Amino acid sequence: MALNLGTRTSPIPISGGVHVSHLGKSYGSNKVLSDVNLKMQEGEVVSIIGPSGAGKSTFLRCLNYLEVPTEGTITIGGARVCADDSRPDKASLDHLRKVTGMVFQSFNLFPHLTVMENITLPQRKVLRASKDRAEEVAQSLLKRVGLPEKAKEYPARLSGGQQQRIAIARALALSPSVMLFDEPTSALDPEIGLEVLAVMRDLADEGMTMLVVTHEMHFARDVSDRIMVMGNGGVLETGPSEQVMSDPSHERTRQFLKAVLDR
Repeated sequence: MALNLGTRTSPIPISGGVHVSHLGKSYGSNKVLSDVNLKMQEGEVVSIIGPSGAGKSTFLRCLNYLEVPTEGTITIGGARVCADDSRPDKASLDHLRKVTGMVFQSFNLFPHLTVMENITLPQRKVLRASKDRAEEVAQSLLKRVGLPEKAKEYPARLSGGQQQRIAIARALALSPSVMLFDEPTSALDPEIGLEVLAVMRDLADEGMTMLVVTHEMHFARDVSDRIMVMGNGGVLETGPSEQVMSDPSHERTRQFLKAVLDR
């Protein structure tokens, strides 16, 4: 059965967007995130940019509790957790992580499993899907990312770009409401990274809600609906992509863009 992700004019059937309110994260007395707020609609693409150490990856990891936030609330795809309470129970965390697919800088594929097994494992464990159903979904996702012939290969036999595309397919296997991308091309050569960006562009065109930490300024400008600029653990500004890239309102944003665009 082919995977149907819909189109921008007919968005994929997902429930709810993203609402982050007053999110904070501290390590002891060291506050690395402070009062971060974000609202996203279904089908929206937001790129997060900013200098190293701004808190971008930490913010993304807080959204599915890979990092435990110390303040604020997170609502994604109907799943809501509150950092002001004690750590959410297992059912709440499982729900949150089910609706948030995440792709990391490193591919994080299981090296001892084939590509097919990497994609079917989360379906079997989380969705309790049958072997046949999980393999059917996996094969459609492999076609989706342009690698149907790699089902029986092990990750070590794939290029970095191929591994990252498999990681995207694995994240999509649980039909998440939102896809989180943490610098997905930073470990790749520029030419190979284009393969991954092409898949991400297709997902955006097809209506997937996406939050992307990136240094790919062309992607941020051309694909994102909005750009959120972070610095010193907080949000410097948020606005339409073209406006932020062409006429940023914050001096720190102007300094950052000048540095990365003048390279």
